[in-house]
Amino acid sequence: MTLQIDQNKLSRFSSLELVARQVVEGFITGLHKSPFHGFSVEFAEHRLYNRGESIRNIDWKLFGRTEKLFVKRFEEETNLRCQIVIDHSSSMYFPHGSTQNFDHPSKLLFSVYAAASLFELMRRQRDAIGLSLFSNKLKLHTKNRSNPVHHKYLIAQLEQLLANELGSEALQTSATEAIHQIAELTHKRSLVILFSDMMDNSLESSELFSALQHLRYNKHEVILFHVFDASKEARLEYENRPYKFVDMETHQVLKINPVMAQQAYRESVEIKNKELKIKCGQYNIDYIEADINQGFNHVLLSYLIKRSKLY
Repeated sequence: MTLQIDQNKLSRFSSLELVARQVVEGFITGLHKSPFHGFSVEFAEHRLYNRGESIRNIDWKLFGRTEKLFVKRFEEETNLRCQIVIDHSSSMYFPHGSTQNFDHPSKLLFSVYAAASLFELMRRQRDAIGLSLFSNKLKLHTKNRSNPVHHKYLIAQLEQLLANELGSEALQTSATEAIHQIAELTHKRSLVILFSDMMDNSLESSELFSALQHLRYNKHEVILFHVFDASKEARLEYENRPYKFVDMETHQVLKINPVMAQQAYRESVEIKNKELKIKCGQYNIDYIEADINQGFNHVLLSYLIKRSKLY
């Protein structure tokens, strides 16, 4: 199943909400049930097992203690609680800075439109959603709400994020500190969806992994969309000539022919990303590689269909 988007039609929209609605209309018909179905199901009580019914919800640990078959009964909540978290540090403007558009997206534009589409999907499911924005510190954190006024406020915050130009001030990524804060502020069990290039400035990678683990502490379900430009950031695909690379977060300058450093660079990136994947697996965090060159609609569609098949 593919999603066809009329780019010329989308370019006429001034509202991010209208774009998100068109995207969701494109793929929601392909999902026979909510891709997040079953998340907000919480244990309520036990009851005796009736012969002939499914054994899926039998509490085997309780059987081991009592030698009697009991079934776990669950209480379905009316709404999913979801907190969408977006990294808007300077590196997220790569590779097109303030000239970002649908044809040439930055990591930030990719993340914002993906988030807006998820907002629209959850609005239709009457789910409670919140938004957190961070760079060198946590800039915004809203509670989960499902009313229309709150939804429009969140869309306005995303539109403002796109309107902000990349300034001279370098906003470094401090995902470690921000994620710890979000974990502390998100009290009720929620689905936390994080969009970030994970270029954290912590001295030790273990600090970042500790922050990700903190999100799981209160039994939040966590999905990490690791946003990057695969051709330029992962494979270093540039012409065979000297370049001047400027770090968007520190403004440090490096003059080098990228072809000469390509092999060592790729190996380094592969090791770093592999470590991130392993840690996410250990913490039961759903890790999604989000290459901005594939388009946010393609990445979202592939993931949501995959997720819908799990329930």
